[in-house]
Amino acid sequence: MAEGWGISRAEADNIGMLGTVMNALMLRGALTARTETDVRVMTAVPIHSVAEPFIRLKAVYHLERGFIVVLAGGIGQPYVTTDYPAVQRALELDADALLVAKHGVDGVYDSDPKINPNAKRYTTLTYEEALAADIRIMDTSAFVLANEQALTMHVFDVAAVGVMRSICEGGDFGTRITAK
Repeated sequence: MAEGWGISRAEADNIGMLGTVMNALMLRGALTARTETDVRVMTAVPIHSVAEPFIRLKAVYHLERGFIVVLAGGIGQPYVTTDYPAVQRALELDADALLVAKHGVDGVYDSDPKINPNAKRYTTLTYEEALAADIRIMDTSAFVLANEQALTMHVFDVAAVGVMRSICEGGDFGTRITAK
């Protein structure tokens, strides 16, 4: 679609990164309306008037003080999906897990549940199994990095009320993806 408008892939990726910043600002507003906790947006794309630049030690500082940190803009470079930077940032910030919120999908399936009504949802899966089965819930490079660093992912439906909190409290919803 971008090519039809005369927009190169690099430019389209930059526009996409700006979209993630807009979403992060909206999320900050929604969270701020619902909590007393300080919410910070940090981005790899410099937009100083609306967000802080992502500096790992600054993000750690915010987290240690109990702030909510919303990361946006990927790593600020075109030709990289948001999947890989999500894993990278989770590792940089020593996160316990990465929550992968998807629209209309409550986990990882053996085939597309929108096409195959008999698709089976995995409750748990290893990265090696996901790669061998050509699971496309995230890109391969994100799976490889998460596997190498033993980062657990939880894939769930973003619209499911209370699921994110339940996962953070140890609940078992969606699909948990782990290293061996």
